[in-house]
Amino acid sequence: MTTVLVTLAVVAAVVAVVVVFVSWRDRQRRAFEEDPEAVRAARAEQHRRAAEREHVQHDGWNNGGHGFTG
Repeated sequence: MTTVLVTLAVVAAVVAVVVVFVSWRDRQRRAFEEDPEAVRAARAEQHRRAAEREHVQHDGWNNGGHGFTG
C-alpha cells in the first residue's frame, strides 16, 4: 500500500512540474513572438469576415424569404 501511495505522489509531482514548465514556456514565448501590429491586423480581418458572413446570411433570409435556396 505504501509503494502505491509513493508512486502516485511521484507521478503527481512530475505532472505538476510538467504543467508548470509548459505554462511558463508558453507565457515566455507569447511575450516575445507576438507582434502587436500583426495581432491588430488579424483581429481586424476576423471582424471583417464576421461582418461579411452576417451580411450574407441576412441577405439569404430576406431575399429568399426562408433561407438559402442553393
